[in-house]
Amino acid sequence: MNNTLVKGLAIIELLAHSDRALGLTEIAIELDLGKSNVHRLLQALVEARFILRDERSGRYAAAIKLWELGSAVLSKLDLRVHAEQIMDELLALTQETVHLSVLDGHEVVYVHKLDSPNPVRAYTQIGGRARAHCVATGKAMLAFFPPPVLERVSQQLEARTPRSITDPQQFLQEMARIRSQGYAVNKGEWNENVCGIASPVSDASGQVVAALGLSGPKERFKPAQIKAFAPLVVSAAARMSRQLGARTSLPALR
Repeated sequence: MNNTLVKGLAIIELLAHSDRALGLTEIAIELDLGKSNVHRLLQALVEARFILRDERSGRYAAAIKLWELGSAVLSKLDLRVHAEQIMDELLALTQETVHLSVLDGHEVVYVHKLDSPNPVRAYTQIGGRARAHCVATGKAMLAFFPPPVLERVSQQLEARTPRSITDPQQFLQEMARIRSQGYAVNKGEWNENVCGIASPVSDASGQVVAALGLSGPKERFKPAQIKAFAPLVVSAAARMSRQLGARTSLPALR
């Protein structure tokens, strides 16, 4: 295998698993490589958009392109095989529409859904898309992006409704809250009349690869009902994560 390729992949892997941006010297020391060699590789990876360089600090971080590639691979996997029974049970418990979503860039794609038996329900379609920062499943996945990537996403927020989060600081605070409690809530941020709740699903590597959620009319998703749904959604997502080989749980409910 090409030695330069191996070194470049090692840098990508290091930055992808780092919880902060790293400097040139740190990367060189961690990988036991010469600084000049690392510098050349970093330049190539920045040009290819696999990593980002902060112009102020000179530090490097994994770019969202890695998440886009992961989503592209994920779209070829039939997650529904693992989700079907869990989604059936969640529907039976809640009587609300159940969604399974994955990320594709800055959007979620609904890869499976089970409709609520209620005559008034949230209407979406398999293959449909929504801005990730405006829906519960999207926010549940975004919250587990590396901090440098989250910072970049926070600068590209667009409003869908008056309730959509567009302020970068508010967005980052929302992401921290989701990581802490283990689930995300959509309070009419994509459609003013529809609310939702979702929890992330992780795989054997510990990476968040999907989200499982509920959605329905705002009249049925009052704070008390959302609080009652939360442990059910978190538990269902955790079960699916275990089926995908995850060994650790996401943060416990508070």
